Parts: sequence; structure tokens; C-alpha cells
Amino acid sequence: MTVTDDKLASNSATTPDTEEPTSLMSFFREQPRAVWITAFAATIAFMGIGLVDPILHSIAQALNAPPNKLTLLFGVYVGVQCVAMLLTGWAASRFGPKRTLTVGLVLIVIAAGISAFAGNIDQLIAFRVIWGLGNALFLATALAFIVSSAKGSRQGAIMMYEAALGIGLAVGPLIGATLGEWTWRAPFGGTAVLMFIGAVLCAVMLPADGPRNTRAHVRIIDPLKALRNRTLLIAGFGSAFYTGALFTVIAWAPIAMGLRPIHAGLVFFGWGLLTAIAGVFLAGPLARVIGDKGGVLVAITGYGIVMALAGVGTLSDQVWLIGLAVVLSGLPSGILNTLFTDLAMSSGGKDTPRSVSSAGFSFLRWAGAAVAAVLVAYLAEWFGDGAPWWFATGYCVVALVAVSLVKTAPKHTVDPDAALIGAEEY
Repeated sequence: MTVTDDKLASNSATTPDTEEPTSLMSFFREQPRAVWITAFAATIAFMGIGLVDPILHSIAQALNAPPNKLTLLFGVYVGVQCVAMLLTGWAASRFGPKRTLTVGLVLIVIAAGISAFAGNIDQLIAFRVIWGLGNALFLATALAFIVSSAKGSRQGAIMMYEAALGIGLAVGPLIGATLGEWTWRAPFGGTAVLMFIGAVLCAVMLPADGPRNTRAHVRIIDPLKALRNRTLLIAGFGSAFYTGALFTVIAWAPIAMGLRPIHAGLVFFGWGLLTAIAGVFLAGPLARVIGDKGGVLVAITGYGIVMALAGVGTLSDQVWLIGLAVVLSGLPSGILNTLFTDLAMSSGGKDTPRSVSSAGFSFLRWAGAAVAAVLVAYLAEWFGDGAPWWFATGYCVVALVAVSLVKTAPKHTVDPDAALIGAEEY
């Protein structure tokens, strides 16, 4: 999240988290154009996250790309996201939310557009670096903008952002698969066109940034300083290993399944749908029953079991079993996106802004994702095709140990922001 979180605190004083809109439809009708435009652009950005998975096998065939180059499409993307966690708050503080958001959109348009004309896998990898930076700048700023600019209850604004997340994660793989049946280049071109529309609308219709002296000052080093909090550091370390397992699914499953785009798209549609449903509807009730730490432990255990299931599917050459494991992984993943973040944020120091603690935590999460995404192809080369799944199971074991060491007061309610901050970590 960005420094605009400070505006959220003042807004929440007049619109408490517990306030519910009288009618969901009436709430949506009340929203200004700026909120709708930002939500539309956010939906397209989330769609771009699952865009590559259905066409990964097609890219490998068309560009004669080995697995270790294919997984770099994710490794460099999340590596840039890792560094960007240190930059987004500073950029919004220095240049303003609208400028930061718009620059992020423009970078995505450029990266997606030129990706459609890539002549080899190395070019495509380089373009994903630009895409990752743009996605980080846009999504982190869009989150705070929607919540601070929406009219009515804050809870309704959060629902709106979650809707953008759910639609994007579920529909993105389907669009990528449909266009990918024609050519692997088409999904990139389609995303560029949609994002260009969003960028123009945001540049023209969003309110101008206020004077710089009205924004809280954030330094690049602040998120790293927040990790001096022992509990936040341990939670972030555990999250890094869980996110390594998550990106084993994202980066390796398309290669392990070897499906044509439409079939891979259906698998990742199911994954995205369950991720969104679990984050919105299951995480809160689970935390109310066993607490957020208990919910994290249960979900990580479930994720480890699903990774082992995918390993069995690879060993027995049953592609349907790998696909089932991918879809089922959406349930614990959605829960963890919310509860892991909530567990970490509740341990942040009182003198550290929530946005700064979130950036430090996210920095560790993305570091784990980047390492795992790069390593996954080499694990398969060194130890066999099933090795990435067994290592992912091991990552979950390490995450379980780390979370068990987190000392925090039992908490049975989930901050509404937690699902949103977790959403940034895609």
C-alpha cells in the first residue's frame, strides 16, 4: 500500500469498517467515475497476472524456449515486484498517487504491446521486467485510491476492490486461453489495448494530485527498517516460503501439464475463482473459529498436502491429478492471502505506519517468490519433473515452523484491509 493510507485513516473516522451499505447496487450507483475507472483498470491488471499461464506451453513451442527460460518470465516479474515494494510508497509520496498510478499503467501498456512482437524468449523476459514494475506501481496505488475516493461505507469500497480482484484472476486465464488458441501473441496485444483504454481514462478523469507537502514523507529504506520488528520479520520469512510454493504452481504447473491453451486456461480459471472466493468468504469465518494464526497454520498444511498431490500426479503421469491440485490450491491460497497478511500486520510496531510495515512484509514475500520461480526449472532438471512439487511441500513445512514461532495475541477478527494488501502480492 502507499502513503495514501493516511487518508484512509481519516476517512474511516466517518465511515467505520463495520458500516454496511444499505444496498450493494445503490452503493455502486453512488460511486464517482474516478472510482469506476480505477476499478476497471485494476481488473485488467489482475487479468494480466494469469495471462501467461495458459499460453506458456505455446510460447515454449513457438520460441523454442527451454523450461529455465520460461520460468524466468515469472522470476523476473516477481523479482521486480520485490524491489518495487520499496519504491511504491516513496514514489507516491514524491510524485503523487495519480502520477504514480498513471506511470504504472503506461509501463504495462508498453510492456504488453511490445511483448506481442517479441522475436525470442530473451526479449519476452526483458519485457516482463517492465511489466512487473508497472504492475507494482499501479496496483499498490490503485488500492488506496479506490478506498479513499469511494463514497459511502469503507467496507463497500473494499468489496469493490475485491470484485476487481476476483474478476481479474478468474477471467484473465480464460481470455489468455481463448486468444492463445489463435496465437500466443494475441493475449499480449489484447491486454495492451484494454490497458491503454484504462490509462487514457485514468490520465484524463482522475483528480489531479495535491501539493507535495500534503502527503506523508516516506523513504525507500523505511520498509526495511520495519523488519526490525521480530514478529513481522518471522511472519515475513514464513510467508516467503509459502509464496515460493505458490509460484511453483504458477510457474511450473503449465509446463508440467503441457496442455493446449484452452485447457490450461480452464484449470487456472478454477484456481483464480477459488482463490477469490476463499479470500473473501472463507478466511474471515475460519479466523473467527480458530484465530488468524490457527487459520494460517491450517491453510499452509492444506497447501502442502495439495503440493504433494501434484507430485503424485507427476510421478504417475496423471495430468488430470496435477490440474486438480492446481485448482484446489486456490482455496488455501485465498485464505493465506488474507490471514497471513493480517497476522503480520497485527504485529507491526505502533510507531510504524501500516503501509510501511506492509511494504516490508511484501518485500520478503516477493523475494521468496522470485527465488522459487527461478529455481523451479533447475530442480526439475537436477532431480526430475516431480521435484518442484516436493520442494514446494518442503517450503510449506518451513513456513509452518516459522509461523509457529510467531508470538502474538489471539485474534479472531480480520482487518478488512488484509485481503486487499494480500491481493497486491500477486
